[in-house]
Amino acid sequence: MSSCTPKAALFDFGGVIADEGFRNGLYEIARTNGLDEEGFAAKTRDIIHRTGYITGTGSEAFFWETLRGETGIRGSDDELRNTILKGFNLRGWMLEVIGLLKSQGVRLAILSDQTNWLDELQDKLGFFEHFERVFNSYHIGKTKLEKSLFLDVLDVMQLPPRDVLFVDDTEGHVRRAAEVGLVTIHYRGREDFLKRLSKLCPGLSRDLGRLY
Repeated sequence: MSSCTPKAALFDFGGVIADEGFRNGLYEIARTNGLDEEGFAAKTRDIIHRTGYITGTGSEAFFWETLRGETGIRGSDDELRNTILKGFNLRGWMLEVIGLLKSQGVRLAILSDQTNWLDELQDKLGFFEHFERVFNSYHIGKTKLEKSLFLDVLDVMQLPPRDVLFVDDTEGHVRRAAEVGLVTIHYRGREDFLKRLSKLCPGLSRDLGRLY
């Protein structure tokens, strides 16, 4: 019998399962090109949505071409991509958490606003095996900016929202998930996350406590 209240857990990738390679990579590109880090990152997020790359309706080449044209950055597609991908380092302690949840029968899935880069990272790092499903905006055509995405995921997993935990480091995504009834944890850091999860999984509190 599970010692956790949630029957399933949805984890964001960058910023939760792994370090935030997208943001950190964008900051590095901005510094290299003498641009404001936050301003460049915000512009890039707008462009990755506007070009359709994040939902698989636009190509990576078009995304980089548009980004170079609107910001003046230098670098080939491969150079820029590698700057971002190298920052996605898996968090070993988080994989331990995921293993503990799995041992309690909690169903696990990734819910990520990503591109084909997530598939490239899987080929390199091999982390999909820890999860029942991977919901990637690039393949499903929706992002976490749309509340209906959460309803779609619940439908696929055949679970009511009250039985599903959603963990993300973006406040807006957490808010939208909560608005459709999911249990949520806004990831702000390791210790805070582990304490919040312990309240949902009291039977794992000792094991989670050693990961602080």
